[in-house]
Amino acid sequence: MSMVKWSPMKELEEMRRDMERVFDQIFEPKGRRRWWPSAAEKGVIVPSVDMYDRQNEIVLKAELPGVEKDGIDLTITKDTLILKGEMKKDEEVSEENYYSRERAFGTFARTIALPADVDSEKARATFKNGVLEIVLPKREEAKPKEIKVNIG
Repeated sequence: MSMVKWSPMKELEEMRRDMERVFDQIFEPKGRRRWWPSAAEKGVIVPSVDMYDRQNEIVLKAELPGVEKDGIDLTITKDTLILKGEMKKDEEVSEENYYSRERAFGTFARTIALPADVDSEKARATFKNGVLEIVLPKREEAKPKEIKVNIG
């Protein structure tokens, strides 16, 4: 029997490959995946959202493909936004006719904590090409104040 020099780097490399294999299985398309159901399969749809600060207002953009403008329900308080609606199927296709199915359908709801207090009465929203843009003006007390200090 010959002696083999132990190499911690070799073991780390094997562990990295094993972890990649696990993540590849988790994120495989539905048709090839054997376990770990997606959020849509569990009945949970979470729209993708971007939120950013634009000086005196907060802007939120949500991707809502296939949703009709009238099917969106928004509730805005001074520090929370609740987005609800339903993503409907275009046509009825039986399960056995699918090769793959990655799009999600059904009702969705998302509650988003806002980073500053907003004036919900002055909020405005537009919906274009499946993207909902909500502009939320900040309350006066939430706006940053600039104070000049003279140093002598």
